[in-house]
Amino acid sequence: MYQFSYAEVTQDSSATARDQEREALDRMVDALKRADAAGPRSREAIEAIYLTRNLWSLLVEDLATPGNALPDELRASLISIGLWVMREAEAIRLGQRDNFSAMIEVTSMIRDGLGE
Repeated sequence: MYQFSYAEVTQDSSATARDQEREALDRMVDALKRADAAGPRSREAIEAIYLTRNLWSLLVEDLATPGNALPDELRASLISIGLWVMREAEAIRLGQRDNFSAMIEVTSMIRDGLGE
């Protein structure tokens, strides 16, 4: 009855995955903004750090998978960014930093890039 080419199916599924990634990053940016407003020792900060570390861990793991369709150079760059964001989150958790703005800026740029 319905016939779809493999290219159509994979294009749709990658668009859906991109939309889901963008939505997840959007939630992370919102959580980081709330944490920045509430302060580094707030409940909002704890929640934002937890969300950030978990989501970036998943993204880095996916990017490191050999079957990932992104170009190697882009994958390597995104992995480096993800590792940096996780280190920044840990520095805030340990009291070595008290500002979420760099993580907000970088994660927002990655999220906005998914819309292109």
